This record gives sequence, structure tokens and C-alpha cells, in this order.
Amino acid sequence: MVRLEQSVVGVGGVVVRMRALGAGWPERDGVAVFNRVYLAVTEELGRRIDAGEFPDRRSASTLDVRFAERYLTVAERGPVPACWRPLFQFRRHPGVRPLQFALAGINAHVGHDLALAVVDACRELGCAPEELEDEFERVGDVLVALEERIREELMPGPDLLQIADPLTHLLASWSLERAREAGWSAARTLWALRGLPELAEEFADRLDAVVGLASRMLLTPLDR
Repeated sequence: MVRLEQSVVGVGGVVVRMRALGAGWPERDGVAVFNRVYLAVTEELGRRIDAGEFPDRRSASTLDVRFAERYLTVAERGPVPACWRPLFQFRRHPGVRPLQFALAGINAHVGHDLALAVVDACRELGCAPEELEDEFERVGDVLVALEERIREELMPGPDLLQIADPLTHLLASWSLERAREAGWSAARTLWALRGLPELAEEFADRLDAVVGLASRMLLTPLDR
């Protein structure tokens, strides 16, 4: 497991940590595939924040960093929650395609981590989730644009990807837009339950398990 002892903060610090992780993994490693995808997202978000595309720069940066920290904590030192476990278990499976690794990581991060990151950011900023909705949507727009690029770059060519290819059907079963919507609802629910810590923990555990099941399905081996 790659470790970075140096403490770095802000979006730039997140980029440094992701690059350090990627440097220690083989290119075909499933977590490395996701890490490259997420690094591109983070770099793009950093550029847009610096360019003033987010009205509230502090809120956008806080949400971005808290979001990334959820993944980095798992990748750097663990423990590995249920939503991430399939990706880490299957990361070297020869029958899983790069696009599956990328989408399984996005599913774990958006379906589970994003809700918790919104709550983390709200606590840090002293605001309710509704006050971060604009930043949430703008981050989501970057993710959607990147998902389209990922599919273009990692999807097999039309001569290989036929209608009978299992990957075609697997990809049709998952939607980033639905994952985003579910993440926002989960964030609002967790915030509403903040005064009931036992119930909030139970809800978060259930969310973790459900998202993990979806990630496991996305990583169904398709090739020998």
C-alpha cells in the first residue's frame, strides 16, 4: 500500500497524493485505472475553481477535498469499506475490463462517499446541505462529462463491442445520474439524522453495503 507521510491540504494536495499513489501501481491494476480517472476529475475541478467558475470558491474546494479524502484514506491506509471492497479484491483479475474498474470506482465514490463528504463539508463550513447544492451540481456536471470521456477512451471499438457483448448489457444497468441523485438524497438523510448518531451510523452502513453490491456486479468477469 502506498503511503504519503507528508501532510498536504487543498485541491493541489489531493492531486499530489493521487499522483503518488498512481506511481506505485501497475498500469493495468484496477485501482490504478480508477485513480487515473479520478486524478483527471480533480485536476479539472481545480482548474474550474481557480478560474472562478464556482461562485463560492471555499465551499467548492472544501467539498472537493472532503470528497477526495474519502477515497484517499481507503487507498493509502484503509480500512476498506464494503463499497470499495470489490474493486480492491478484483483489481488484478484478468477477466475484468478497464472500463469496469473505472465505473466500479465511480460507483463506490459517488454512491457512498459523496453523501458522507457533503456531511463532512457541511460540518466544516457550518451550513446545511441545501447551501452546498450548487457546488454539488457543478461537481456532478464535471463527473458526467468525464464519464462520457471515460466510456469513449476505455470502451472497446465498435468492431469488438457487439450487441451480444455482455459489457453492453452490464453498462446499461448503471447510471451516474441515478447514483448522483441517490447520493444527494443520502446526504440530506444523514444530515437530518445527525442528532441520532446510532440511526445515522446504521443508515450509512446500509448505504455502504448496497453500493458495494452494485460495484461487485459491475466487476463481473467478462473475459477469460
